[in-house]
Amino acid sequence: MTRRLFLTLLACLMLVAPASAFAGDTVTVKWATLAPEGTTWFKALRQIGDKWQEISGGSVQVKIYAGGVVGNETAMVRKMRIGQLHGGQLTNLGLVDFDPGPQAIQAPMLVRTNEELDYVMANLGPTFEERLAEKGLVVLNWGDAGWVHLFTNEAMTKPDQTKGFKMYAFDGDPEAVKMFEMFGFQPVVMTATDVLPSLQSGLINSFPSTRLGALSLQWFALSKNMLEVPWAPLMGATVISKDAWDSIPAEYHEAFMKAARDVGDEVRGEIRRQDVKAVKVMEKFGLTVHSVDDATRAEWQALGEKAADGWAGKVVPPEIYAEVKRLVAEHRSKNP
Repeated sequence: MTRRLFLTLLACLMLVAPASAFAGDTVTVKWATLAPEGTTWFKALRQIGDKWQEISGGSVQVKIYAGGVVGNETAMVRKMRIGQLHGGQLTNLGLVDFDPGPQAIQAPMLVRTNEELDYVMANLGPTFEERLAEKGLVVLNWGDAGWVHLFTNEAMTKPDQTKGFKMYAFDGDPEAVKMFEMFGFQPVVMTATDVLPSLQSGLINSFPSTRLGALSLQWFALSKNMLEVPWAPLMGATVISKDAWDSIPAEYHEAFMKAARDVGDEVRGEIRRQDVKAVKVMEKFGLTVHSVDDATRAEWQALGEKAADGWAGKVVPPEIYAEVKRLVAEHRSKNP
């Protein structure tokens, strides 16, 4: 705790200076990520920074604040708005503060496979980027964070067993709270950085997370039951504010964008492999995976669709949600 406090204070002091700092002809880009150092997500951000430095001959430097040291995604977005950060890695939960369009992917149990996800993003990704650009955000690449599953301290396999589970709900997403209530959970709103101590204290006893996230953050150790029904894919993007992007010499823009996209493509497959592998690792440390039969899976999916239909118009633009549903249906019709 002392080390974490020190790192937090140090990060805050370093962020007092304007995010776009010039030292002669040098531009310093400040990025943040919730991913701890050493994770694939952090390494990807570091790799982009190293490539940018190489392409620019050292005139563009990238500094990364990892592991949530500057706060959760809401805090990251706030610091971006006041110029203390340039950007970094944001999931759809953070991107919604700029534009709600990409969060349509998070509709529970709508997109169910990586193939469906890739098909939707191939068709809607450019639209999401245009919408975010209008809000002053440049998307450098899209990335996967894995498939969200429900982790609980006691076994849960059926929708009628949700009562009594105090479920972590992301701070800043009130409609998600209502959605969890529709499923019968007792949502408890908090920041991601408060989840682990809240699991330890019993304030919550369940949480939604990707399998890789639950392993990386060690949350699963306190809720060792996982429902093998994917809730939704957790998407994210590496982003930079338009002001910061414009402060970088235009001669580097094309090469910088290509470098970021190449890294994103490389990492996507690795994250998907690790997300699956994470289950086997957690099982070695006591995780129990609860599979369900087709009838029970259909119950979850029907409840998810009902919740998502009520959520769509309040959280994401209805036309975007409708297009995601259309694309999913189109993909399934082509790939029965």
